[in-house]
Amino acid sequence: MASVTGTSACMTSLSCSFKQTQGRISSVNSVSLSINGKSFPSLRMRSAPRFRVSCAAKPETVDKVCQIVKKQLALPADTTVTGESKFAALGADSLDTVEIVMGLEEEFGISVEEESAQTISTVQDAADLIEKLIETKSA
Repeated sequence: MASVTGTSACMTSLSCSFKQTQGRISSVNSVSLSINGKSFPSLRMRSAPRFRVSCAAKPETVDKVCQIVKKQLALPADTTVTGESKFAALGADSLDTVEIVMGLEEEFGISVEEESAQTISTVQDAADLIEKLIETKSA
């Protein structure tokens, strides 16, 4: 799976070559993209490709989520929590994760659907979802 992530990477151009059958896209043959003015060569797709492009949440959102996770899990002050930190690796069980989500809802003034909450496994996942929900709420 190809993935483009980063706090400053913003995709400016994406072009795809694909096969269309009966009005539906049946397969993607190649993908070209440009990020921050840098062009990348076409990515040739092989059988059953999965291609995901995602822009990471703002650093301040990730930092705030890190603080909430540390507080909810009562982690020592010297514990390092980053966007890549997995809740399970920090010692969170399913109840802890529910409490983290509740803390995030309260802090950011959002409501996380149970279906979306089940997809959160890292701090970055939570921060990305928060920004998506805030954007949807303000639209």
